Amino acid sequence: MKKSRYSPQQIAKILKEFDNGKTAAEISREYGISTAAFYKWLERYGGMNGKELKRLKDLEEENRRLKQMYANLSLDHQMAKEIIEKKL
Repeated sequence: MKKSRYSPQQIAKILKEFDNGKTAAEISREYGISTAAFYKWLERYGGMNGKELKRLKDLEEENRRLKQMYANLSLDHQMAKEIIEKKL
């Protein structure tokens, strides 16, 4: 997964500017992001502060790693079952 070039605190600051009256087009030009990316952030992280946003990102990353670990273990288990079945 591609790492965002903006930290959770920066994203929270950008969304705060929108809440304070800046338009999405102005923010997009200023920070060099697409309006689609901005609205995606707004939908996903709207109303969160920097700490909450960082915690959410950390949890998402941990969840991704755990899913990967589960997939690897599941594959190993399936291979072991097939090997055992062939020996019998």
